[in-house]
Amino acid sequence: MYINREIEKTTLSLAKQYPVITLTGPRQSGKTTLVKKLFKNHEYVTLEDPDIRDMARPDARAFLNRGEKGMVIDEVQRVPEILSYIQGIVDSKIKAGQFILTGSHQFSLFDNITQSLAGRTAILKLLPCSIVEVSKLTASFKKEDYIFQGFYPDIYNSKKNSTIFYRNYFETYIQRDLRQLITIKDLTVFQKFVRLCAGRTGQILNTSSLANDTGISVPTINSWLSILEASYILFRLPPFFENLGKRLIKSPKLYFYDPGLAAYLLGIENVNQVARDPLLGSLFENLVICDLIKSRFNQALDHNLFFYRDSNGVEVDLLFRQSSRLIPIEIKSSSTFNSEFLKSLHYIKNLLPSKIDTGYLVYAGEQQRKIADISLIHFTNADSIFSEIQGN
Repeated sequence: MYINREIEKTTLSLAKQYPVITLTGPRQSGKTTLVKKLFKNHEYVTLEDPDIRDMARPDARAFLNRGEKGMVIDEVQRVPEILSYIQGIVDSKIKAGQFILTGSHQFSLFDNITQSLAGRTAILKLLPCSIVEVSKLTASFKKEDYIFQGFYPDIYNSKKNSTIFYRNYFETYIQRDLRQLITIKDLTVFQKFVRLCAGRTGQILNTSSLANDTGISVPTINSWLSILEASYILFRLPPFFENLGKRLIKSPKLYFYDPGLAAYLLGIENVNQVARDPLLGSLFENLVICDLIKSRFNQALDHNLFFYRDSNGVEVDLLFRQSSRLIPIEIKSSSTFNSEFLKSLHYIKNLLPSKIDTGYLVYAGEQQRKIADISLIHFTNADSIFSEIQGN
């Protein structure tokens, strides 16, 4: 079974404009399945295969010339030198959609892409499925189900046990990807570090605290965080910062690219445990923020999302920047509306009246309506915020 992906239309459109398309994202997010479906007439090769790598390295030009109708190259970061040859080919004979590249490591891939293919490639990010993409298969799902199951396509395609899937995913990541990026003497310390990050989901990042809890240095913590970001395990949401005459928090917040992986790392093994977990609110927040990021990435756009927090503890979960306009978004896991949920939205609107004319509350309640200039949105429809904003 194939789950139709929202990024398909964008990918095909850009393949008519650029000679090279580069599709990045975490392992098993569906990159290979997507490019095979969209570019059936292209020659397909994967550089994960050592035999293919041995063919590509000694004579890259001859290797690339095999794809007369175009070529899909999976995990291209495994042979980065091939990008220089691709540059020469597309410069000598410009042809839209000639090469489709995929990769799972941002560090090694982006460094080489910017050197060799700047201006020649469109870069897309494919994250695990969105709520909309799996909604036909999850009609009876509640917020706890989405958090527990996560969004990797194979969980739904093959109906796999999500706990076992994430255990295998994490172990494979450590054994394969991590060892390619850095050398870690004691893997148990790194595993402890990642689990501690999961326990800080939705919190302001404090590297000193993480260093104390793991017994390693702050520079090592920063290095490991960068590695986890490069391999699409977690991300740091930046704070909103502007001269407002107030002291604003300048440290980012920590989130995982998939709430199911975060839940697994927290030791959650069934849906009922999600409902009882003290981090339910943070996991729900993670779920919604990831879905909004996916919506933007599927259009080949930066997410432009920030959070607001000042020294007085006033916080708005998200601020979406649209040119000079700001759209505040508050996220609550409750299924029952409470007028207190709107307090931060009113605060930020009064603070920045020239930039904010509307706001959104994303929650687990069924009641979807407007209260003055604030819209109540069910979390499964969170992505509709962007289409509504673009229409105004």
